[in-house]
Amino acid sequence: MQRTPFDIPDQIREMTDKSVAQAKKALEQYLEATQQAIAKAEGSTRSVQEGVAEVNRQALAFVEENVSASFDLAQRLVQARTAEEIAALQKEYFTKQMKALADQGKSLGAMMERAGADAAEKAKG
Repeated sequence: MQRTPFDIPDQIREMTDKSVAQAKKALEQYLEATQQAIAKAEGSTRSVQEGVAEVNRQALAFVEENVSASFDLAQRLVQARTAEEIAALQKEYFTKQMKALADQGKSLGAMMERAGADAAEKAKG
């Protein structure tokens, strides 16, 4: 077969073919790695969302407990007969509430720490 000035030499064709194949393979590997990274990020995001939802549910439960305790105090204060009884009820309430708030804060802190650790662990894969 006779070559024309516009023919591409076989060696150049082979090199170009290999280069295209290598570029295609590199792109496929890049896309696969990107898909894996996205999947990990989605899993981590889902884990964070679940952890935050759990913390929110517990915080709401604590709010309900605290509001209930306040209403209980109000009912007891209405039935108090003396200033001393009112003072004693308030002292008891504030003592219990300070302990409850401290315990609730510790509980929520531990839950947030666990949620963060779980999310970090899932992000590592």
